[in-house]
Amino acid sequence: MSNKSIGREMLICQCLSLLPLEDFECPLLDYGKYKLSTKSLLKIFVAAQLDQWSSYAHTEEKLAAYPKLQKEIGVSEISGSQLSRRINDLPTELVQKLFIKVVQKLNQLTQSNQGLPDGIGLLSIVDSTEIRLPEQLCDWAFISKGHNAVKMHTRLKVVSPDIAFPDKIVPSTGTVSDFESSDILIEELDTTHVMDRGYPSKHNLMDWQEKGISFVVRITKALRLYTLEDYKPSHPSVIQDAKVLYGISKIPVRYIEFVDEKERTYRILTTRFDLTAQQVMDIYRYRWVIELFFKWIKQHLKLTKIWSTKPQGIWNQMFLALIAYGLSLIVKLEADSKKTPWEFFRILQTYLYKTVSSFKKALRLKKKRKSRGRQKVPIPIEKKTPSFGNVALVKDKPKKSKRKNERKLGNY
Repeated sequence: MSNKSIGREMLICQCLSLLPLEDFECPLLDYGKYKLSTKSLLKIFVAAQLDQWSSYAHTEEKLAAYPKLQKEIGVSEISGSQLSRRINDLPTELVQKLFIKVVQKLNQLTQSNQGLPDGIGLLSIVDSTEIRLPEQLCDWAFISKGHNAVKMHTRLKVVSPDIAFPDKIVPSTGTVSDFESSDILIEELDTTHVMDRGYPSKHNLMDWQEKGISFVVRITKALRLYTLEDYKPSHPSVIQDAKVLYGISKIPVRYIEFVDEKERTYRILTTRFDLTAQQVMDIYRYRWVIELFFKWIKQHLKLTKIWSTKPQGIWNQMFLALIAYGLSLIVKLEADSKKTPWEFFRILQTYLYKTVSSFKKALRLKKKRKSRGRQKVPIPIEKKTPSFGNVALVKDKPKKSKRKNERKLGNY
């Protein structure tokens, strides 16, 4: 970890000190808000995401229990009602600004990473996830009867086989389609964009080609293709590999049609003529990384546990959850840990209120093999008394004998 850890023995304080909050020191930003600055507010909610604080009351209890944490955040006391008001009033542009700074830090730490091996390179996987909201409290997010929700349209940057992070998101109501978010998320980047069927249209595809945007995208049967040249399939799963045009397009793209192990057919358009059909299929299969990412943040950062029922509060929470994810990844990268993201985050959460040195020691520990080795002396079988505490006797159901079962089967 960096030299900022000097004087910050507790791990959670060291983590919060890594947040790039230099631009939030301006007195004008907090004019009239003397009790709780924007900087302190952001630290509180990032800590809440990292440690899975379940409510405003839980937040109050945590801060009261750890004076060192209060000092790091810059508060002496705080009320849940105050936090509730501020998260709803906090301009989302400020939280987005902090998220962008965290992404810049991650880009800096991973600038030597070349993406996936064998010339595939960096990927930008684009997709969205839905977050359900309470029907009675969120009329503004109405989709249909009994279904109120918002979406988080996300671009996940894959910089290596085991490192990926969101570098851009677009919060929206649940009625906004993936197609409608594509202009914001799909940009001229030095990556290959990977998308499902919700994003391409003839207009979008031609626009991406004109801008030189690299892509691997699944298409529907409705898009008519015109074959210019067929290539010999180089993989048994490939039905067709060809150079094609679509609609009124004038720039050729590559078309690969393949089936998976469950006999499902996939129609893929890509600009990557330099790769084998196997590599293109691998890139599209890698799209599932973003599904795993969505599952991870919902489970471990409790994104489904909302802090607000108002639009601005929910947009803020989306960015804060991703800031917490990015912060944990910064700690992982600076610690040069080889553990999986889940293993690392589990240890991080376990040691949040312990010292940085004990956390580093835990990262170095190797898993112990569970083995008894060779047993030289037979272990006596312990007699079990069927019981359920002090109130009842319970015994396992007797297993039916094999002969009895065979006799039963013979009667049919």
